Amino acid sequence: MAKKITKKATKKVAAKKVPTKKAAPVKKAPAKKAPAKKVATKKAPAKKAAAKKVAAKKIQETSVFARIDVGFGNSLYIRGEGADLSWEKGILMENVTPYEWAYKTTKAKTGVVFKFAINDETWAEGENLSVSAGGTSISTPSF
Repeated sequence: MAKKITKKATKKVAAKKVPTKKAAPVKKAPAKKAPAKKVATKKAPAKKAAAKKVAAKKIQETSVFARIDVGFGNSLYIRGEGADLSWEKGILMENVTPYEWAYKTTKAKTGVVFKFAINDETWAEGENLSVSAGGTSISTPSF
C-alpha cells in the first residue's frame, strides 16, 4: 500500500540575535617628531656684507667717444695703454652714428692713455689723450 505523505505546516522562527561585544577602539600613540637639525650658517657682519655688495655693483665703465667722419669704407681704431689697449695693435671702435665712434670698457683699473688711428694705420695729429677709470672722454681728432 502506498502511504500518503502529508506535509505538516512549520512555522518559521527568526533566529535569536546573539549580542556581540565591540572591540574597544585602539588609541594610536602620537607620532614622534624628529628633532630639527640645526644648520650652521656663517653670518658676516652687516657692514662688511653691505660693503661687498656695493663694491660688486660699482663696476666702472670707461668710455671714449670720437666725433669724426673718417670717410666711407674706413674705420676708426684706438691704441694706447690701460684697459687692454696696446700701442702695437689697435682695437676697432664701434660706429654709433656716421660721425661718432665709441670704445667702452670695464677693465680700466687706473687711467687710460690713448690715440686714434684711421684703419689702424694713420695716426691722429697732436698729443696722446687720457681719461680716468670710470670717466668719459669726448674728442674731435684731426688727421
